[in-house]
Amino acid sequence: MTDAKVLDALTEIASSFDLPVRREKGNFRGGRCVVGGEELILLNKRHPPEVNVAILAQSLQDLPLDTVYIRPAVRDVLDAHRRASDVSSADASPSS
Repeated sequence: MTDAKVLDALTEIASSFDLPVRREKGNFRGGRCVVGGEELILLNKRHPPEVNVAILAQSLQDLPLDTVYIRPAVRDVLDAHRRASDVSSADASPSS
C-alpha cells in the first residue's frame, strides 16, 4: 500500500473521531493541536507523504482505535509507528 493511500486511510480514521485533518504550507512539523478552539491534526503540505503518515499515526495513538474498522495494512502501519514510538520513548527515559 502506498504512503498516499495510507495517508488517506488514516485521514478517514481521524474523521471518524470527528478530528479534522488540515494540510497547509508553512514552517512547522505538524501534529494534533487546537486552533480556534477546535481540535485538529495539522499536516505540512511540504513534507513527503511518509513524514505525514508518521505524524498522523502518532496523532491517532491515544484514540480508541479498536472501536473502528481499520484495514490490516493500515493497522500494520499504525502498529509499526507505535512500536517505534515506544522504543524512542524508552531510549529517552533517564536511567535510575
